Amino acid sequence: MGKPPHRNRRSTSQFSPNSPGRDGHANGRRQERGRRLDRRVLAIAGGVTGLIGVGLVVAALTVAAMSGAKTAATLPQGTQVFDESDHSHVTTPVVYDHTPPAGGAHNPTWLNCGVYTEQVPNENAVHSLEHGTVWITYQPTLAAGDVSTLQHLVTSNYVGDQRYLLLSPYSGLPAPVVASAWGAQLQVQSASDPRLLQFIRYFAGGSQGGEPGGLCTEGIGSPIE
Repeated sequence: MGKPPHRNRRSTSQFSPNSPGRDGHANGRRQERGRRLDRRVLAIAGGVTGLIGVGLVVAALTVAAMSGAKTAATLPQGTQVFDESDHSHVTTPVVYDHTPPAGGAHNPTWLNCGVYTEQVPNENAVHSLEHGTVWITYQPTLAAGDVSTLQHLVTSNYVGDQRYLLLSPYSGLPAPVVASAWGAQLQVQSASDPRLLQFIRYFAGGSQGGEPGGLCTEGIGSPIE
């Protein structure tokens, strides 16, 4: 602020109305208030910038975590992988080359994802597989406790609002439980086999069917959950 204001020894008052000392102090106070305001503005701007930076970092870490979880999943041992190149739409029954089907021609309308307690139409379920769904099927004679285990497995691992998981009984299965994705299938002997979760994490919501991100709602079917 420079040298202190000169005192006028002839004045009976410390500050006369038009004294240079009064003006100097007023200007100094205004400058100080201006500097304080500038510091507050800079502090607020810095805080906002920091919050934006933190938000971007959190968003990046979230995306990385989701991507990492998908990448970290490994194809479970015993999974059969095969080519299914027919993506045509048909309105008639289809004879499939796997039980249950794991790809091929299918109905134009997909099956809504979720848990079913009755056998579902092959042609609609296959369309859901095309969208990245995993279909868990079990023999109708499977014990009630094992069915509950499968229901919990499925509902606990839905992927996003489209779920990308189906569960239903299926007659004539080659094993008590079969997990299917487009072009891939895993047969297991127990509902508690840990490879079922591996299969789900590897394929559910994936691009193996050629139409990743496709709907698994707004189709047909009324799952119980």
